[in-house]
Amino acid sequence: MPLRRFRTHPTALWAAYTAAALMASIQSLWLRSGKSGYTPYENYVIFRNAFAHLVQELNPYAPYPAEQWDLYKYSPAFAVVMGPFSLLPDAVGLTLWNLLNALPLLWAILHLPVLDTRRRHWVGWFVLLELLISLQNSQSNGLMAAFVLLTWIAIERNSTRAAAGWAVAGGFLKIFGFLAALPALVYPRRGALIGWGIAWTAVLLVLPLVVLSPAQLAQVYEWWFELLRTDHEASVGLSVMGWLQTWFGWQPPKLAVVLVGGVLLLWSTWAVWRRRNPGGLPPAQARAYLWASVLLWMVLFNHKAESPTFIIALCGVAIWYWSTPHPERWMQVLVWLAFIMASLSPSDLFPPAVRTNFVQPYVLKAVPCIFIWLALTTQLCLPFRPQSANE
Repeated sequence: MPLRRFRTHPTALWAAYTAAALMASIQSLWLRSGKSGYTPYENYVIFRNAFAHLVQELNPYAPYPAEQWDLYKYSPAFAVVMGPFSLLPDAVGLTLWNLLNALPLLWAILHLPVLDTRRRHWVGWFVLLELLISLQNSQSNGLMAAFVLLTWIAIERNSTRAAAGWAVAGGFLKIFGFLAALPALVYPRRGALIGWGIAWTAVLLVLPLVVLSPAQLAQVYEWWFELLRTDHEASVGLSVMGWLQTWFGWQPPKLAVVLVGGVLLLWSTWAVWRRRNPGGLPPAQARAYLWASVLLWMVLFNHKAESPTFIIALCGVAIWYWSTPHPERWMQVLVWLAFIMASLSPSDLFPPAVRTNFVQPYVLKAVPCIFIWLALTTQLCLPFRPQSANE
């Protein structure tokens, strides 16, 4: 098979994503020892340990320095879902976990609405290196991105029950995952979407009752909410907050920055909603742009954003660019700057001195994504003529 045909064949993408998951797992297991004597795959260890702490009636959100290097911060329902992984040897469990973060994301990319097959393949290749960075850190961000894309796919197929389920699943994985419900609200059948969202939320709220009593579950939620309430460290991450601080020396309250970003996101959503056709559906390109905006927002306005989370943002960048039939030159410049700064700057292609003195201190990984989100918000909020043929 010629190289070009192989690159544009879905089999090549499935092989590449599977290989990325396997390579990341082997690398982590081979290293054996990470920072301060912990494993290189400590994020997976934290997820796996949460179930054991839960069933032992311990506080899963407390520090366990003898077992893991950081705190568990996800929902009790996610700890229950990790139960089967707690029974597996790390070599098997970690590999399955990385595959779970890679393959559902690829399936979603290959079924993206609005984009044609060729452009879906481009998206798949564009985000692969960023996914590998997340997999090397045994993070859940590939799965998080998949949940958002699956919400989009389901709502485009008029399956409100599935769309609500994927959005709620994302929210119970990471709180900001609930934002996937926002662009879904510009579609018809909003009432059904909200109803199913409430139903799925109720199911996942009580899911831990399979291993806990009601009183124990209430205590676990109290511990979780206390952790979330106090989780306001000085770190500003690779985010808008970090950009404002490192570039301009400005440190506005984090809540104020999030509120401004939230208002702009709501304005974008309203701008798309008011473009609905007589059937109640906004133009295809406007819908794609709104989903891209949400994916970028989830990272850029998260004060805890770190390098492995950018697989979510890069999915937004790719959708923004490849859902535009005829991207202008400035869009081409920004999309490849985002790829270089997000996916290549952490690698050895950038000399260590450049990474240490420029890339990291000036949050350059985030900056092109910030500019893209600002441009995208402007495109959504100001009148524009969609180019998509699928209106």
